[in-house]
Amino acid sequence: MRLDSVSSQSMAAPAIAQGSGVGIGHNEGPPLVESQWHLAAWRMAHKKAWDNPPIEVVRRRLKRAQALGMSYREYTLEILERGRYL
Repeated sequence: MRLDSVSSQSMAAPAIAQGSGVGIGHNEGPPLVESQWHLAAWRMAHKKAWDNPPIEVVRRRLKRAQALGMSYREYTLEILERGRYL
């Protein structure tokens, strides 16, 4: 037996059970998006959350973010995640 054939056999990807339809690393959990409507609603909400606020708000957030040693985007993300100012 050649060394090439041994190493290629041992390096082969594990076989996927027939009919499972999921790939390696899939935990077979529920889908993250239930339907196209949910996906569209999530995209619209995401876009609305990241819309540009008035320039005064941007300046205030940027000043506060710099004082905290954060970028504007990181600071805004914290506001969006927690629902309160740092």
